[in-house]
Amino acid sequence: MKTSSILLSLLIWASILPNGFAASSDAASATGVQGYDLVSYHNAKRPARGNGHFVSVHDGSTYLFSTAENKAEFDRDPAKYAPAFGGYCAFGVSVGKKFVGDPEVWRIVDGKLYLNLDTSIQTEWLKDVPGRITTANGNWQKIRNTPAAEL
Repeated sequence: MKTSSILLSLLIWASILPNGFAASSDAASATGVQGYDLVSYHNAKRPARGNGHFVSVHDGSTYLFSTAENKAEFDRDPAKYAPAFGGYCAFGVSVGKKFVGDPEVWRIVDGKLYLNLDTSIQTEWLKDVPGRITTANGNWQKIRNTPAAEL
């Protein structure tokens, strides 16, 4: 098979993938929550790893799911399952910073997923969850579009 035929075949397949994933500008987006299944945080005792068979793109991030059912659930209401602050550490955002949240250091608060940098930071965050969330919500509006390195 000629190289041009292979490339044409790849382009055709990319254009027909679900959600236009490979053909969209979001195709190069970061994998959200380091590949963990967002729905599993709400429906299981601990989060599950997603895989490349069940993929959705939302708000600039690519999310992986462990089952077709979880992907469909997310697609019905992405805002319900998307992590607070784009998956950045909730404590970090409360102090005006963007630290990558550890997907295994988490809490669901009032139906929303919050990640923390590590367990020691989460211990600090847990001392005043409502206050930290309020402060982080205000800070997020200011830092959302600022690269982490500039904070």
